[in-house]
Amino acid sequence: MRPLYITGPTGSGKSSIAAALASCICGEVVNADAYQLYSHLDIVSASPGRDLQLMAPHHLYGILDLSEDCNAARYKQLASPTIDSIIASGKRPVVVGGSGLYMKSLTHGLADLPGADHQLREELDQLTPEQLVQKLNKLDPESAASLDLLNRRYVTRAVEISILTGRPASQIKTGWQNNSPDIDGIFISRQRHELYARINDRASAMFDEGLVEEIRMLPGTLSSTAAKAIGIRETRAYIEGDITREQCIDAISQACRRYAKRQLTWFKREQAFQMVCLRDGQDTDSAVKQILCLYPQLGHA
Repeated sequence: MRPLYITGPTGSGKSSIAAALASCICGEVVNADAYQLYSHLDIVSASPGRDLQLMAPHHLYGILDLSEDCNAARYKQLASPTIDSIIASGKRPVVVGGSGLYMKSLTHGLADLPGADHQLREELDQLTPEQLVQKLNKLDPESAASLDLLNRRYVTRAVEISILTGRPASQIKTGWQNNSPDIDGIFISRQRHELYARINDRASAMFDEGLVEEIRMLPGTLSSTAAKAIGIRETRAYIEGDITREQCIDAISQACRRYAKRQLTWFKREQAFQMVCLRDGQDTDSAVKQILCLYPQLGHA
Protein backbone atom coordinates (compact mmCIF):
# COMPACT_ATOMS: atom_id res chain seq x y z
CA MET A 1 0.00 0.00 0.00
CA ARG A 2 1.64 3.22 -1.19
CA PRO A 3 0.76 6.80 -0.32
CA LEU A 4 -0.84 9.00 -2.93
CA TYR A 5 0.61 12.51 -2.98
CA ILE A 6 -1.60 15.40 -4.09
CA THR A 7 -0.18 18.88 -4.54
CA GLY A 8 -0.82 22.05 -6.49
CA PRO A 9 -0.99 25.81 -6.03
CA THR A 10 -2.98 27.50 -3.30
CA GLY A 11 -6.62 27.86 -4.31
CA SER A 12 -6.61 24.86 -6.64
CA GLY A 13 -8.99 22.81 -4.49
CA LYS A 14 -6.49 20.25 -3.15
CA SER A 15 -8.17 19.80 0.22
CA SER A 16 -11.60 19.04 -1.24
CA ILE A 17 -10.13 16.68 -3.80
CA ALA A 18 -8.06 14.82 -1.20
CA ALA A 19 -11.04 14.38 1.13
CA ALA A 20 -13.33 13.18 -1.65
CA LEU A 21 -10.73 10.77 -3.01
CA ALA A 22 -9.88 9.41 0.45
CA SER A 23 -13.59 8.80 1.05
CA CYS A 24 -13.87 7.01 -2.29
CA ILE A 25 -10.90 4.67 -1.72
CA CYS A 26 -11.23 4.24 2.08
CA GLY A 27 -8.08 6.29 2.58
CA GLU A 28 -6.95 8.77 5.21
CA VAL A 29 -5.74 12.33 4.59
CA VAL A 30 -2.32 13.52 5.84
CA ASN A 31 -1.54 17.23 5.83
CA ALA A 32 1.55 18.54 4.02
CA ASP A 33 0.80 22.27 4.35
CA ALA A 34 3.21 24.18 6.58
CA TYR A 35 0.58 26.48 8.09
CA GLN A 36 -2.27 24.02 8.49
CA LEU A 37 -0.02 22.23 10.98
CA TYR A 38 -0.67 25.08 13.43
CA SER A 39 -3.56 25.45 15.84
CA HIS A 40 -5.71 28.61 15.76
CA LEU A 41 -4.93 29.34 12.08
CA ASP A 42 -7.90 27.53 10.56
CA ILE A 43 -9.23 30.43 8.50
CA VAL A 44 -5.99 32.09 7.49
CA SER A 45 -4.47 28.74 6.43
CA ALA A 46 -7.69 27.51 4.76
CA SER A 47 -7.64 24.30 6.80
CA PRO A 48 -10.27 21.77 5.70
CA GLY A 49 -13.56 22.40 7.45
CA ARG A 50 -15.65 19.94 9.41
CA ASP A 51 -17.59 18.90 6.30
CA LEU A 52 -14.39 17.69 4.63
CA GLN A 53 -12.96 16.13 7.77
CA LEU A 54 -16.13 14.06 8.18
CA MET A 55 -15.55 12.52 4.75
CA ALA A 56 -12.37 10.72 5.84
CA PRO A 57 -9.95 10.74 8.79
CA HIS A 58 -7.56 13.71 8.69
CA HIS A 59 -4.13 13.83 10.32
CA LEU A 60 -1.57 16.54 11.25
CA TYR A 61 -3.97 19.48 11.25
CA GLY A 62 -3.68 22.00 14.09
CA ILE A 63 -1.10 19.95 15.99
CA LEU A 64 1.58 22.60 16.59
CA ASP A 65 1.52 25.50 19.01
CA LEU A 66 1.98 28.93 17.46
CA SER A 67 5.23 29.37 19.40
CA GLU A 68 6.84 26.34 17.71
CA ASP A 69 9.06 26.56 14.65
CA CYS A 70 8.87 23.90 11.99
CA ASN A 71 10.90 22.89 8.94
CA ALA A 72 11.02 20.05 6.43
CA ALA A 73 13.07 17.82 8.73
CA ARG A 74 10.65 18.16 11.63
CA TYR A 75 7.68 17.75 9.31
CA LYS A 76 9.09 14.45 8.08
CA GLN A 77 9.52 13.30 11.68
CA LEU A 78 5.81 14.00 12.22
CA ALA A 79 4.49 12.67 8.93
CA SER A 80 6.48 9.47 8.39
CA PRO A 81 5.15 7.54 11.43
CA THR A 82 1.63 8.81 10.68
CA ILE A 83 1.84 7.48 7.13
CA ASP A 84 3.32 4.18 8.31
CA SER A 85 0.52 3.76 10.85
CA ILE A 86 -2.17 4.33 8.20
CA ILE A 87 -0.55 1.78 5.90
CA ALA A 88 -0.28 -0.72 8.77
CA SER A 89 -4.03 -0.39 9.30
CA GLY A 90 -4.65 -1.40 5.69
CA LYS A 91 -5.65 2.09 4.53
CA ARG A 92 -4.03 4.29 1.88
CA PRO A 93 -2.53 7.63 2.99
CA VAL A 94 -3.54 10.58 0.82
CA VAL A 95 -0.85 13.19 1.50
CA VAL A 96 -1.99 16.66 0.45
CA GLY A 97 -0.40 20.10 0.58
CA GLY A 98 1.40 22.77 -1.36
CA SER A 99 4.54 23.18 0.75
CA GLY A 100 7.20 22.00 -1.69
CA LEU A 101 9.99 21.18 0.75
CA TYR A 102 7.63 19.38 3.12
CA MET A 103 6.21 17.25 0.34
CA LYS A 104 9.63 16.60 -1.15
CA SER A 105 11.02 15.52 2.23
CA LEU A 106 8.67 12.53 1.91
CA THR A 107 8.87 11.84 -1.81
CA HIS A 108 12.60 12.40 -2.36
CA GLY A 109 14.16 12.11 1.09
CA LEU A 110 15.96 14.97 2.79
CA ALA A 111 19.36 16.26 1.82
CA ASP A 112 22.04 15.73 4.45
CA LEU A 113 22.16 19.30 5.78
CA PRO A 114 24.20 20.34 8.81
CA GLY A 115 22.40 21.32 11.99
CA ALA A 116 22.41 24.86 13.32
CA ASP A 117 25.73 26.08 14.74
CA HIS A 118 24.82 28.42 17.59
CA GLN A 119 28.20 30.17 17.74
CA LEU A 120 28.21 30.82 13.99
CA ARG A 121 24.57 31.92 14.13
CA GLU A 122 25.42 34.47 16.82
CA GLU A 123 28.22 35.85 14.63
CA LEU A 124 25.90 36.12 11.63
CA ASP A 125 23.24 37.81 13.74
CA GLN A 126 25.69 40.65 14.36
CA LEU A 127 25.82 41.47 10.63
CA THR A 128 23.57 44.04 9.04
CA PRO A 129 21.13 42.76 6.40
CA GLU A 130 23.34 44.29 3.69
CA GLN A 131 26.48 42.59 5.05
CA LEU A 132 24.67 39.26 5.27
CA VAL A 133 23.51 39.49 1.64
CA GLN A 134 27.03 40.44 0.54
CA LYS A 135 28.38 37.34 2.28
CA LEU A 136 25.76 35.16 0.60
CA ASN A 137 26.60 36.64 -2.81
CA LYS A 138 30.24 35.72 -2.24
CA LEU A 139 29.62 32.21 -0.91
CA ASP A 140 26.61 31.19 -2.99
CA PRO A 141 25.53 33.51 -5.81
CA GLU A 142 22.92 30.99 -7.00
CA SER A 143 21.08 31.12 -3.67
CA ALA A 144 21.43 34.90 -3.64
CA ALA A 145 19.68 35.02 -7.01
CA SER A 146 16.78 32.77 -5.98
CA LEU A 147 16.11 33.53 -2.29
CA ASP A 148 13.96 36.31 -0.87
CA LEU A 149 16.85 38.50 0.30
CA LEU A 150 14.53 40.43 2.61
CA ASN A 151 13.94 37.25 4.60
CA ARG A 152 16.88 37.29 7.00
CA ARG A 153 16.17 33.77 8.25
CA TYR A 154 16.52 32.27 4.77
CA VAL A 155 19.68 34.25 4.00
CA THR A 156 21.28 33.36 7.33
CA ARG A 157 20.59 29.65 6.89
CA ALA A 158 22.03 29.63 3.36
CA VAL A 159 25.19 31.37 4.58
CA GLU A 160 25.43 28.99 7.53
CA ILE A 161 25.14 25.89 5.33
CA SER A 162 27.72 27.26 2.89
CA ILE A 163 30.22 27.96 5.68
CA LEU A 164 29.72 24.69 7.56
CA THR A 165 29.94 22.47 4.47
CA GLY A 166 32.46 24.46 2.45
CA ARG A 167 30.08 24.22 -0.52
CA PRO A 168 27.32 26.53 -1.79
CA ALA A 169 24.03 25.82 -0.05
CA SER A 170 22.31 25.72 -3.46
CA GLN A 171 24.40 22.65 -4.35
CA ILE A 172 23.81 20.92 -1.02
CA LYS A 173 20.06 21.42 -1.15
CA THR A 174 19.80 19.65 -4.50
CA GLY A 175 21.42 16.56 -3.02
CA TRP A 176 18.18 14.69 -2.32
CA GLN A 177 18.40 11.03 -1.41
CA ASN A 178 16.38 10.12 -4.51
CA ASN A 179 16.08 12.51 -7.44
CA SER A 180 13.83 10.16 -9.44
CA PRO A 181 11.40 8.63 -6.96
CA ASP A 182 8.82 6.03 -7.96
CA ILE A 183 5.69 7.47 -6.37
CA ASP A 184 1.98 7.92 -6.99
CA GLY A 185 1.78 11.69 -7.29
CA ILE A 186 -0.76 14.19 -8.63
CA PHE A 187 -0.37 17.88 -9.38
CA ILE A 188 -3.70 19.75 -9.55
CA SER A 189 -3.62 22.45 -12.20
CA ARG A 190 -6.17 25.07 -13.19
CA GLN A 191 -6.19 27.74 -15.85
CA ARG A 192 -4.46 30.85 -14.58
CA HIS A 193 -7.51 33.13 -14.79
CA GLU A 194 -9.68 30.62 -12.92
CA LEU A 195 -7.05 30.00 -10.25
CA TYR A 196 -6.65 33.72 -9.61
CA ALA A 197 -10.43 34.18 -9.46
CA ARG A 198 -10.66 31.39 -6.88
CA ILE A 199 -7.88 33.00 -4.84
CA ASN A 200 -9.61 36.39 -4.95
CA ASP A 201 -12.94 34.86 -3.91
CA ARG A 202 -11.35 32.98 -1.03
CA ALA A 203 -9.60 36.11 0.29
CA SER A 204 -12.94 37.90 0.43
CA ALA A 205 -14.73 34.92 1.98
CA MET A 206 -12.14 34.71 4.77
CA PHE A 207 -13.49 37.96 6.22
CA ASP A 208 -17.03 36.57 6.30
CA GLU A 209 -15.75 33.41 8.00
CA GLY A 210 -14.22 35.37 10.89
CA LEU A 211 -10.66 36.12 9.80
CA VAL A 212 -10.40 39.33 11.83
CA GLU A 213 -11.56 37.62 15.02
CA GLU A 214 -9.11 34.75 14.45
CA ILE A 215 -6.17 37.14 14.06
CA ARG A 216 -7.24 39.25 17.05
CA MET A 217 -7.00 36.12 19.22
CA LEU A 218 -3.42 35.32 18.22
CA PRO A 219 -0.59 36.01 20.67
CA GLY A 220 1.58 39.01 19.95
CA THR A 221 4.65 36.89 19.26
CA LEU A 222 4.54 33.93 16.87
CA SER A 223 7.24 31.52 15.81
CA SER A 224 9.16 32.59 12.73
CA THR A 225 7.41 29.82 10.79
CA ALA A 226 3.84 30.55 11.89
CA ALA A 227 4.30 34.31 11.39
CA LYS A 228 4.85 33.79 7.65
CA ALA A 229 1.29 32.53 7.05
CA ILE A 230 -0.23 34.76 4.39
CA GLY A 231 -2.95 36.95 5.87
CA ILE A 232 -1.62 37.49 9.39
CA ARG A 233 0.45 40.59 8.67
CA GLU A 234 -2.17 42.04 6.34
CA THR A 235 -5.04 41.51 8.77
CA ARG A 236 -3.09 42.96 11.67
CA ALA A 237 -2.53 46.07 9.56
CA TYR A 238 -6.30 46.27 9.01
CA ILE A 239 -6.99 45.82 12.75
CA GLU A 240 -4.54 48.65 13.52
CA GLY A 241 -6.38 50.89 11.06
CA ASP A 242 -3.44 51.20 8.69
CA ILE A 243 -5.40 49.85 5.71
CA THR A 244 -9.06 49.44 4.77
CA ARG A 245 -10.92 46.13 4.50
CA GLU A 246 -10.74 46.30 0.70
CA GLN A 247 -7.00 47.01 0.80
CA CYS A 248 -6.51 44.09 3.18
CA ILE A 249 -8.39 41.70 0.88
CA ASP A 250 -6.40 42.96 -2.10
CA ALA A 251 -3.10 42.53 -0.23
CA ILE A 252 -3.97 38.96 0.79
CA SER A 253 -5.09 38.11 -2.75
CA GLN A 254 -1.90 39.51 -4.24
CA ALA A 255 0.30 37.64 -1.77
CA CYS A 256 -1.57 34.39 -2.48
CA ARG A 257 -1.24 34.86 -6.24
CA ARG A 258 2.51 35.39 -5.87
CA TYR A 259 2.72 32.29 -3.70
CA ALA A 260 0.75 30.28 -6.26
CA LYS A 261 3.16 31.38 -8.98
CA ARG A 262 6.13 30.17 -6.89
CA GLN A 263 4.37 26.86 -6.28
CA LEU A 264 3.75 26.39 -10.00
CA THR A 265 7.41 27.06 -10.74
CA TRP A 266 8.54 24.64 -8.01
CA PHE A 267 6.38 21.69 -9.01
CA LYS A 268 6.84 22.08 -12.76
CA ARG A 269 10.36 20.77 -12.14
CA GLU A 270 9.05 17.64 -10.44
CA GLN A 271 8.65 14.86 -13.00
CA ALA A 272 7.28 12.37 -10.45
CA PHE A 273 3.88 14.11 -10.30
CA GLN A 274 1.25 13.52 -12.99
CA MET A 275 -0.77 16.55 -14.05
CA VAL A 276 -4.53 16.73 -13.56
CA CYS A 277 -5.78 19.81 -15.43
CA LEU A 278 -9.17 21.16 -14.36
CA ARG A 279 -10.92 23.46 -16.82
CA ASP A 280 -13.67 26.01 -16.17
CA GLY A 281 -16.61 24.35 -14.48
CA GLN A 282 -14.80 21.13 -13.60
CA ASP A 283 -15.20 20.30 -9.94
CA THR A 284 -13.92 17.90 -7.30
CA ASP A 285 -15.78 14.91 -8.78
CA SER A 286 -14.08 15.50 -12.14
CA ALA A 287 -10.66 15.58 -10.44
CA VAL A 288 -11.35 12.34 -8.57
CA LYS A 289 -12.39 10.62 -11.80
CA GLN A 290 -9.23 11.77 -13.56
CA ILE A 291 -7.04 10.57 -10.69
CA LEU A 292 -8.73 7.15 -10.66
CA CYS A 293 -8.13 6.90 -14.41
CA LEU A 294 -4.43 7.64 -13.89
CA TYR A 295 -4.19 5.24 -10.94
CA PRO A 296 -6.93 2.61 -11.38
CA GLN A 297 -5.34 0.51 -8.62
CA LEU A 298 -6.55 3.08 -6.11
CA GLY A 299 -10.09 1.84 -6.61
CA HIS A 300 -9.04 -1.67 -5.62
CA ALA A 301 -7.24 -0.87 -2.36
